[in-house]
Amino acid sequence: MSSRRATIADVAREAGVSASTASVVFSGKVVVSDATRAKVIAAAESLGYTGPDPRAASLRTGRAGIVAVLFRERLGAAFRDPVNAAMMDGLSDALAPIGAGILLLRDEGPDAPATAPSLTSAPIDAAVLLGCNEIVRASVETVRGRGLPVAVIEGDAGADIPRILLDNREAQRQAAEHVRSLGHRDVAIVTLPRDGARRRGFHDDEAGITVDVTRDRLQGARDVYPDAPAYATAESSIDEGLAAGRVLLAGVRPTAILAQSDMLAAGVIRAAEEAGLRVPEDLSVTGFDGIVVDGLAPYALTTLVQDAAAKGRAAGEAVVAMLEGREPASLTLSCTFRRGNTTAPVSVSAGKALGPRSDSAG
Repeated sequence: MSSRRATIADVAREAGVSASTASVVFSGKVVVSDATRAKVIAAAESLGYTGPDPRAASLRTGRAGIVAVLFRERLGAAFRDPVNAAMMDGLSDALAPIGAGILLLRDEGPDAPATAPSLTSAPIDAAVLLGCNEIVRASVETVRGRGLPVAVIEGDAGADIPRILLDNREAQRQAAEHVRSLGHRDVAIVTLPRDGARRRGFHDDEAGITVDVTRDRLQGARDVYPDAPAYATAESSIDEGLAAGRVLLAGVRPTAILAQSDMLAAGVIRAAEEAGLRVPEDLSVTGFDGIVVDGLAPYALTTLVQDAAAKGRAAGEAVVAMLEGREPASLTLSCTFRRGNTTAPVSVSAGKALGPRSDSAG
């Protein structure tokens, strides 16, 4: 028995129709009668034909039908964050009209295995880069060197690269001004990673921050609190927020903490509860993103709400435009301030020393 893969011509002969008719049944681009469709599908099933060979389609169109998405962080960590999941939903929706799939990549740098798929070797038609730091900027040059379209979400990779931005600085300023209006003066900041190395710890030199989102949100907070200490985390997660909160609440504590993501804010709240503090009576906390965080009830975060799906859609639309020879659009989206129950006027008990802790995280 021949092991040759059945072709669309085989299906057409079996169904008693032309090859072009059988082809459009699978492409869905032309309407055919229900009876004809049923004959073609039955013939395909009897021959074990599962659809057009994607390699042949790639040769005909000159495209791989794949758009790469490059993440800064580990993919497991990336998809624990609902913001990334919503962005990917939006991106998928925008790419659907051109039938493009998505290849997820993490830039491993020089330590990546030689056989690992990368922006240099993967068969892709375009790339979307999430965030911008020194590693991602180098990736832009890699993609452009291949002559492929590239778009960046929340980062500036150059004037000729379409970018989808949030008003991060202005949004974070709104949260800081809200906290100041409640009388808080001793405020600390928990930030997203400051560079590709994702090192934890205090950082005062904004010039050393290479992640655009982190720098922009920090500048927004310091527009209101110029001397507020900032503690960098390794990723946007509850565990990282918990570790940062333990550090900031040791000794003389702030009366409010501005976190650069809702996940980090949830971790800070856990650290406050662990220390016997009440939120918001003893400590006010703000987040950023407007997502649902499991296990946070009865708290409703005071936060900045962004439309993450819209960011992904806009990036996908820019990619589609470039692939179709049209001018892509850059876009800046706005966040909406939402007051929850995690902020309150500063109290007389706020800001007192808790004393030394044996489980502080550094």
